[in-house]
Amino acid sequence: MGIKEKKHLIVFDVEGVLIHKNMFFFQVGRRLGIFALIQILLYMFFYEIGIYSLEGSLKRIYRKLIGQKMENLQRIFDEISNTSLLQSFFAHIKEKNYCIAIVSSSLPTGIVKRLADCLGADHAIGIDVRVNDVGEITGEISGESIETNGKKKILQKLLTIECLTLQYCTVVARDRSNRCLFTGAVKKIGYNPNFVIRIKSDYVLIGKLANILPILSEKQIKYSFPSVNDFIRENIHAAGIIIPILAHIIGILPVVVFICVLSIVYFISEVARVCGKNLPLISTITYNAASQSELYGFTAAPLFYALGILGTLLVFPYPVSAAAIAIFTLGDSAASIFGGTIGIKLPFNKGKTLEGTLSGFIFAFLASSLFIAPWIAAIGAAIAMFVEYLPVPINDNILIPIVTATALMLLI
Repeated sequence: MGIKEKKHLIVFDVEGVLIHKNMFFFQVGRRLGIFALIQILLYMFFYEIGIYSLEGSLKRIYRKLIGQKMENLQRIFDEISNTSLLQSFFAHIKEKNYCIAIVSSSLPTGIVKRLADCLGADHAIGIDVRVNDVGEITGEISGESIETNGKKKILQKLLTIECLTLQYCTVVARDRSNRCLFTGAVKKIGYNPNFVIRIKSDYVLIGKLANILPILSEKQIKYSFPSVNDFIRENIHAAGIIIPILAHIIGILPVVVFICVLSIVYFISEVARVCGKNLPLISTITYNAASQSELYGFTAAPLFYALGILGTLLVFPYPVSAAAIAIFTLGDSAASIFGGTIGIKLPFNKGKTLEGTLSGFIFAFLASSLFIAPWIAAIGAAIAMFVEYLPVPINDNILIPIVTATALMLLI
């Protein structure tokens, strides 16, 4: 008779892993009206950039929901959750002798428990949302999952219940509210993570949630080229190399005006999109180029992209600005497109690969050689790829061109 494999615990964060980040409150806000939606998105944004704590942001959001029926929130969640695919995914995990817990820092416990029942999860933890006698939300919330280090207490309780230690535990999470879970001997999987989780992760996964299964089986992950959506986005990013060429032909001022006008049009389009309306062409491009999580909030990445190029054009002289923009647009895009073909992970930032960095360097070097001497182009490309590799909180679209241009100024 064979020895039975020891049971493991796997903990999934709900937001950003099992459902798309921001989708729930985005859909709730849309039903409350444009002003409530904008306020909710702002509260979430202020949390992301560190102005509000998680608890402070959520309390403000739930105060906007006073008078709403809990059953309406459940109905909204049922519409956005893809339980059929998740059921198959969870069934594979259960076959591997895993006990499954799902934890949410923003959803009511009742909704999380219903999701757990649908998926076959063993434990469900959400937040306590007070309701009155007729089932209407009062705006008061509480719970360990929104407290500082509260999720760590939750994890310890789960391990005690299952009679397990940290070495038999895996955590899958995305944002910094879960950093206290990424501790000790826990197997840490960052799924489309922000920079805090990326640094602390043992594994970083971008793309399909099913890619977690080989990690749980300790098999080698198969890497592939980006999706059509990612490919469109990176090609739009790479097209920015025409900016320094146009600036050389028609002058910097007309190009700056063009970028500013395009940015304003894009901003208006995004405001319209989050309100449920589409601006012809611009909204279509956004839907085809944005990631799924970006579709459920204001997609600010193109504005950071425009800001990075504008700052480089206005602050640094030609050909430094031209070379820096060329390095940024082609190098960064190439690194993203080719970064998942083999999967040789780099130390410290496991979301980056050797082939992605080398591809980015080659394309950045070739592009910048059109404007500056090859040896300077090589140094500039190396600096840009190093900056791209670093897991820092500053947006890459601003940091890479500015730092690269600054370095080139010292060399030329």
